[in-house]
Amino acid sequence: MPASAVPGAHRATLMATPSKAASSGSKAPPKPPQAEAAPPVVTPMGWMHTARFLTTAAELFHLPALEVPEIAFVGRSNAGKSTCINTLTQQKQLAFASKKPGRTQHINLFALGKQGITDTVLADLPGYGYAAVPKQDKIRWQKVMANYLVTRENLKGIVLLCDPRLGMTELDEVLLEVVRPRVEEGLKFLILLTKADKLTRSDGAKALSIAKLQAGGGQAMLFSALKKQGVDAVAQLMWDWSHEAA
Repeated sequence: MPASAVPGAHRATLMATPSKAASSGSKAPPKPPQAEAAPPVVTPMGWMHTARFLTTAAELFHLPALEVPEIAFVGRSNAGKSTCINTLTQQKQLAFASKKPGRTQHINLFALGKQGITDTVLADLPGYGYAAVPKQDKIRWQKVMANYLVTRENLKGIVLLCDPRLGMTELDEVLLEVVRPRVEEGLKFLILLTKADKLTRSDGAKALSIAKLQAGGGQAMLFSALKKQGVDAVAQLMWDWSHEAA
């Protein structure tokens, strides 16, 4: 029957009758709480990729006083230091690689951590031992680096890069002696054998065994920027050093 044919009284009754759900007074069940999105997982390699230039200094007193952990990279001018830093941070030109080894004579600092937040600093120290550098410059920078390695208060660890085909030089041995007291006190130390792709498996194992003895309480690893050997392991070590519980 069309609505117009329903008698007025009956039509009013139909319109006034509440629905079954409304008359029962029941409420819709509450929605389950929305789970919060988990924060993104920070991997050591992802963390290393946040590296960005912080400052450069020609003398120790030009360096800013920092409270965050600092990790220094040192080594001969042809040991592949800049290439190592660029490989670890996945940035081709973060660390300057001069065409004339030994010409870069500044301490360069790179900040790590989310943008606006620095939780660690990498220090790229000038390469040493290159013959083309004047003797007076060599002596001056040996003193600067020795003072840095001995006195830098927030220094957490040192990475000494070495070409295993050449072995440790006299200057490498001097550096080892300079840092040994601090390593014995707990300073982290790693001998990184670069250009490992140039070695056979047996030669690499032999070089690593020797380096572990020379590390004197520190660690030693094989590394190849070309083959990406040791990249993840070194990034993990840097993360562990920087985020170690006090």
